[in-house]
Amino acid sequence: MIAIAKGFEEAMHEDKLLLVGSVPFESAQEVMLASAGRLGAHLDCIPDGEVLDRRYWVLRMAFQVFNGHAALETVHRPDAPLGCEKLIPASREDVWRFRLRPGIERLSFDMPGWRLGYAKDAQNSYAIFSALKREGKLRPEARFQVSLPATNSVCNPAIFGTDERELGIVRAGFQESLVAETRKVCEIVPADELAVQFDCSFEVTDVHGATGLPIEGSIERNTAQFAELTAAVAPGAQLGFHLCFGTFGGWPRFAPDTLARTVELANAIAAVAARPIDWMHIPALDTVDEAFYAPLANLALGDARIYLGLVHSMDSFEERYRQARRFLPDFGLAAYCGLGRLEPGQVAGCLADHIDALAKADRIRGAAARA
Repeated sequence: MIAIAKGFEEAMHEDKLLLVGSVPFESAQEVMLASAGRLGAHLDCIPDGEVLDRRYWVLRMAFQVFNGHAALETVHRPDAPLGCEKLIPASREDVWRFRLRPGIERLSFDMPGWRLGYAKDAQNSYAIFSALKREGKLRPEARFQVSLPATNSVCNPAIFGTDERELGIVRAGFQESLVAETRKVCEIVPADELAVQFDCSFEVTDVHGATGLPIEGSIERNTAQFAELTAAVAPGAQLGFHLCFGTFGGWPRFAPDTLARTVELANAIAAVAARPIDWMHIPALDTVDEAFYAPLANLALGDARIYLGLVHSMDSFEERYRQARRFLPDFGLAAYCGLGRLEPGQVAGCLADHIDALAKADRIRGAAARA
């Protein structure tokens, strides 16, 4: 059964916003002040922006965690001029690639709870979050949002190859480390101030058959991880999911004709989750095609809040919003993904788009109520 955790008592969610996570600023304080200052009471959760090396999402795992691991061989690293270092690949074709060394049957990572860097960053950012609360710059009821990547999104075939045995060994080792990291985050941040969001990009791509792997069984192979991951989130903390069409190389990385498979994945995640889900973020393309939005009527998430990633391409926002409401009458709003791949100077305009979207949505609902 899906239930709403403390802080989601409102029956209607249409005036609520979600920031998916990343913001291209250099400090968590700058992100928190900008988020709270521009979006205010519409945000229940405040992210730290996944600043600095986390801006590149899971790409940093390659050079901070996998490269140099005794059980892994680095097959390819991003091309760089002679004598120079390049950590972030310029394209999907230039990503880091690894394989298991011969004879490896089990993979593990040292320093459980800290090795991946998420708990360390959460500890530092939560100190800033707490200070801003004490200064009255954040609402007392606001939660600190920590975004964590799903295991399959980190350990994907583009990085580790398609051999099922090797991929399974790598994923099992990373999952163990990510579970420990999730638990450590829950030790650091009090449950009544914490919101944990798992980000799913490869999972969405794979269930659409866009990874080159067989589509049969793709829902099951991408949702099994969440039984253990969700169990690691402390009772009283909020739990959310961000489903993503991908932005590396340009958004969207792939463009499905409908939300049917995305909705199936969302429902399957909710079904395997070990604890209640509080929200699910679903991206939306720049299309007014009724068929694209129709599967939203099949969402089966109980009382979990739905955020639709409609805040983009603002010239078509109103028609897209109307189409979505035909099939899902109550939802919050968000961008299609985090803002980390924007330039810093673009952030203010994007936050303004969120407020503009709320105003347009309110007018549409008002007109519908009077009709």
